[in-house]
Amino acid sequence: MAEEFTKEQLLEALRAFRKRLKVYRQDDESSYGGRGLTSGKTSGIFAVKPPQGYPPEIWQKLVEQGKLVPEGNGTYSIKD
Repeated sequence: MAEEFTKEQLLEALRAFRKRLKVYRQDDESSYGGRGLTSGKTSGIFAVKPPQGYPPEIWQKLVEQGKLVPEGNGTYSIKD
């Protein structure tokens, strides 16, 4: 049985995903300098596992809508 999600639920899940991706990238970039400051290099992180607390079906729905791209091993990236 396919679960239906409201527009608000999908938007909330996508925001949580974007926030997680942003945090992982910032953490990766801040570790370059070793002093807590970045050296200007950008992070190579482009895909992350989605936040827990949302059912797997919601991520699949966002893939169907073209908002996320599955990258394998349970990770997703933002569609450009």
